[in-house]
Amino acid sequence: MKNWILFLAISLITFGHANAQKSILQKQGTATQLVVDGKPFLILGGELGNSSAACTEDIERIFPKLQRMGLNTVLVPAYWDLTEPQEGQFDFTLTDKIIDQARLNGLKVIFLWFGAWKNSMSCYAPLWFKENYKKYPRAYTQSGKPLEIASAFSENVYQADSRAFSQWMRHIASIDKEEGTVIMIQIENEIGMLEDARDYSKEANAQFNAPVPAELMNFLQKNKKTLHPEMLQKWENQGCKKQGTWKEVFGADIYTDELFMAWHYARYVERMAQEARSIYNVPLYVNAAMNSRNRKPGEYPSAGPLAHLVDIWHCGAPSIDLLAPDLYDNGFTEWVAKYKLHNNPLFIPEIKLTDNNGVRAFYIFGEHDAIGISPFSIEDGSDSPNTPLVKSYKTLKELMPLLSKFQGKGATKGLLFDQENKESVLYQDDLKIICRHFFTLPWDPRARDGSTWPEGGGILLKLAPNEYIVAGSGIVIEFEKATENQTKVQALGEDGFAQAGRKGEKVISDGVVSDKQVWKGPRCGIGSVDEVKVNKDSTFSYIRRLNGDQDHQGRHVRISVGDFRILHVKLYEYK
Repeated sequence: MKNWILFLAISLITFGHANAQKSILQKQGTATQLVVDGKPFLILGGELGNSSAACTEDIERIFPKLQRMGLNTVLVPAYWDLTEPQEGQFDFTLTDKIIDQARLNGLKVIFLWFGAWKNSMSCYAPLWFKENYKKYPRAYTQSGKPLEIASAFSENVYQADSRAFSQWMRHIASIDKEEGTVIMIQIENEIGMLEDARDYSKEANAQFNAPVPAELMNFLQKNKKTLHPEMLQKWENQGCKKQGTWKEVFGADIYTDELFMAWHYARYVERMAQEARSIYNVPLYVNAAMNSRNRKPGEYPSAGPLAHLVDIWHCGAPSIDLLAPDLYDNGFTEWVAKYKLHNNPLFIPEIKLTDNNGVRAFYIFGEHDAIGISPFSIEDGSDSPNTPLVKSYKTLKELMPLLSKFQGKGATKGLLFDQENKESVLYQDDLKIICRHFFTLPWDPRARDGSTWPEGGGILLKLAPNEYIVAGSGIVIEFEKATENQTKVQALGEDGFAQAGRKGEKVISDGVVSDKQVWKGPRCGIGSVDEVKVNKDSTFSYIRRLNGDQDHQGRHVRISVGDFRILHVKLYEYK
């Protein structure tokens, strides 16, 4: 009997643990992968507009369209004001409808908790919370103006926000532990201070004039060699003090105000994250509005989970798995590089909805081992099978088993081109790989008609020596030996040129050189280019051979703009 009871207890523990681990993050080489139902999972997502999940009829109308668009994941707001319209009374109708519709349409869900803060403001807090500003105080500017921003220094604010969040999480756990439809949770939305870099309430000022918490000082000292360069410089400028007030340790400016505020936002979020972990253990993240266009803290949402504040957030909120950028500005490649760090995997939960999203998805998966991408207001996009995003997601779904197998192993490169950045040159093993935008081909009239080029991009994946997968759209790739140009010889002979063979032919012989190019060593040729389908076990199914005009008589590999394909390329050597 005792043995049976012990077996039952172990089984229940194991069963509960398995349910809690429907989605997890795990390392593979240099990559962090999201694993869902035991398999690596790339998020091919879309985020609903802010009000698109506030009505059950809208949810029923939108979700089938998302399925037709080829998404595998939808990011959906969960509104505090509609979840707890009366204090202590909870309504989970919208949450239930979202999960039901996701299951009907083969989608996973990432919920975004619009709680105390959404885009800095407290606009999604319930009216009963907003009206009782004495119990639930606001942040203040330096001039003493109260803001529509709940104070992160108020325990009452935290308790109200956390109570609703915890009740909502318990409800999700009760209906989703078997299915695992909900794969991640975002806590709050684009946290940050506006107008001033920090809160100037009485409580905030008292904390600002107190010593920097020992927990943070110990973290900085322990991790000094790997701190973000801006964090390290700020600390070094004051002599790397080991204790003192915020001004003493970091200096007296708005950037110190931002560090201070980031610490307290992070500590607030950490408490929320610990609650979430204890209820339903799925990956957790926070998102950031960018510090773009040379704005200063307070002009952008100061103290959010920005790249230059990664150390503050990692120390203050260790239960958060990743800091994620919301991207609406130019300079896509520069922004994503800021967030793929040694201590932060790349996930783009929100990006402006454009036709370029499709090739950008290929780029981030190939270049940065990204977890996923999610254009904003996705329901406004087209579900036509001929649109770039739909084609892209369809191709990436097929490529997912192979791509996830090689993530983090140094086998992939991401490609992204436009009119300004038309070409990149890669070196791998003994190969020089020239990658260009499709419109650089001289016979394409769009290379010269003055129109704006759509972005071209893709993934170059090395399977083995002289064997590659090329996938994406709008790209041209040439392969040659890295030493080819070094083996071409030009020099002088008789009367400036040595003569041999046919009259006027200039050659090299016995160390006497001419102006004729002479090749030494092997060259690289394209053996075959096959369009393939990737099977679920990462093997290939042949579709067609692309030769002759389709590879310019063996000169290059190409995929036209707007045409998403997966190509299996084999190279060979010859002399």
